[in-house]
Amino acid sequence: MRQGRHFLQIPGPSPVPDRVLRAMDMPVIDHRSAQFAELGRAVLEGSQRIFQTAGPVVIFPSSGTGAWEAAIVNTLSPGDKVLMVETGHFATLWRHMAGRFGIEVDFIAGDWRRGADPAQIEARLAEDAAHAIKAVMVVHNETSTGATSRIAEIRAAIDRTGHPALLMVDTISSLGSIDYRHEDWKVDVSVGCSQKGFMLPPGLGFNAISDKARAAARTNRMPRSYFDWEEMLKPNAKGFFPYTPATNLLYGLREAIAMLLEEGLDNVFARHQRLAAATRAAVNHWGLEVLCQEPREYSPVLTAVLMPPGHDADQFRQVVLDNYNMSLGAGLSKVAGKVFRIGHLGECNELTLLGALTGVEMGLSVAGVPHRPGGVDAAMKYLEQRPQGNSPAHLKVVGS
Repeated sequence: MRQGRHFLQIPGPSPVPDRVLRAMDMPVIDHRSAQFAELGRAVLEGSQRIFQTAGPVVIFPSSGTGAWEAAIVNTLSPGDKVLMVETGHFATLWRHMAGRFGIEVDFIAGDWRRGADPAQIEARLAEDAAHAIKAVMVVHNETSTGATSRIAEIRAAIDRTGHPALLMVDTISSLGSIDYRHEDWKVDVSVGCSQKGFMLPPGLGFNAISDKARAAARTNRMPRSYFDWEEMLKPNAKGFFPYTPATNLLYGLREAIAMLLEEGLDNVFARHQRLAAATRAAVNHWGLEVLCQEPREYSPVLTAVLMPPGHDADQFRQVVLDNYNMSLGAGLSKVAGKVFRIGHLGECNELTLLGALTGVEMGLSVAGVPHRPGGVDAAMKYLEQRPQGNSPAHLKVVGS
């Protein structure tokens, strides 16, 4: 029998804080009542603050996959062409979904060790004189690899070409954990979900949408019903939904938004950067390799770690679970069995992270994986540096 608290160190679903659990422990109320309208308005307006936009945010009772689908069916038509980048497993899944809806995908090949290259996107759009490409679709934080794409630079690259394509961004594992600015970066559709930075159970999908995206939705030819933005936005104006909402998840969402805003978004982002840097310090001290190869794109949400040749990542993860009651993220598709992923998002602080890294280091020893002891101490030395203000940028990132 495993004793003590289970360490859920996967990159989502992330642990649900006690405050959020208590907020959801409420009776279901009439979703046509004035009391519900107050809740509805609170979460819709609060979500705008997290996406950093004054524009509408639509909340669906769905997974992030549903929010992907909503982004497609509201803006594109069968036969349209889009530009996507192979940054990892989830970018590939979004590509396959687009294909099922009859979308032609120009998929820029990638090695799963970097984010999307703004220069490659700019070059493809510059070649598209006929403006056949209707959207650029990018995963902000690729959860399978631990690489974060530079959305502001991608927006600037699109602007330099003068291309009218929509910019659609998957923020499923970045929202509420990594600085993300829907409005400032002129993103047309931002896709999110509840179980990552929002620190909720799975079950809510989000679309933040621009005026340009809404205009596209008025003329596109894709059939839709459940995921129709306009059908949601009409009752949303008064705090209601067109069908039965996930009431108790909305209670949790209201509390999660309050927690993020109480800490301050800048502080939330700085905390994630700091914990990620400490994790990389440990990994590098162990003599293991971080999967992401571009330092500018290191993920604040998770760190994907390559196993040495001859060692299976899934067997190592099982050793850690059996011996220390901790779950680490698995490698997915192309990197299955080759990497394990350490999540450090949501309700995570220095002590939580050091406990997780201790479990990893002990697991490396028990599993017989070659490593240099002392990675936890390297992480501790990094974390002992006191952050000043909202940003850890002044700190020397040990092992980054």
